[in-house]
Amino acid sequence: MEFRHHVTAQGLDWLEAVGFTDEGACHGFSTRLGGVSPAPWDSLNLGIGRGDDPERVRENCRRFCAAIGGAEAERLVFSHQVHRADVRVCTLADAGKGLGRERDYEADGLMTDVPGLPLMIFSADCIPVLFYDPAGRVVAASHAGWRGTALGIVAVTLRQMEAVYGCRPADIRCAIGPGISRCCFETREDVPQAMRDALGAEAEDFIDPLPNGRFHVDLKGINRRWAEKGGVPPENIVISDDCTSCKRGLYWSHRHTGPARGSMAAVIQLNPETGL
Repeated sequence: MEFRHHVTAQGLDWLEAVGFTDEGACHGFSTRLGGVSPAPWDSLNLGIGRGDDPERVRENCRRFCAAIGGAEAERLVFSHQVHRADVRVCTLADAGKGLGRERDYEADGLMTDVPGLPLMIFSADCIPVLFYDPAGRVVAASHAGWRGTALGIVAVTLRQMEAVYGCRPADIRCAIGPGISRCCFETREDVPQAMRDALGAEAEDFIDPLPNGRFHVDLKGINRRWAEKGGVPPENIVISDDCTSCKRGLYWSHRHTGPARGSMAAVIQLNPETGL
């Protein structure tokens, strides 16, 4: 599997993990390009609550959902992210909790077996992760900041898919999207120590000490390791090479802009079954 950029006639630039889903599901990872929002949210801001006009955010969501395969923006289920490892089971009762209805929960992971219910998570350096089980017909989405990564939210999501829906990890596909990469994620000691506390000696493969006493940490690699530890076959995992810090013309980077920015998003939806 690999990631591929697509650009619509309106200039909306988005990524697909080729081979990750099939006709049974659709998905996409957004960039910051192709929307209607002005600076500092220019232009495909998908995040409510960042100071942007809500109607512009709705239009951006409509464009993105249409681009990835016809998901209905008004049915989007948003994640109210708090940098933990809570995973919410989403049902029809959650449809529209985002653009049109208040989110009455906190979760950094969402999962569902309901066709036509699109799940959305947000990022701007943190790592977006999508999951698809074509055998069990289940999808999930997780937001992995460094705290969520240390808490193993990817492994937690896999365990919840197994416990709630009976998914087999060997059937699950995992797409790790654009986020800050090892080259740019410079941290103090607290971040590598959190990874060591979680993974022990395995964490050292993803930590580079720097001459200034700080560290580079590979969050994408650690999330891949969590997926493998959770039973996902290596060939079912794909990682985007795009670094949100390196490519600030294509993505927002919270480390560089702070809160005066928009949000990227990742969406996944089970498609309704046909021929029934």
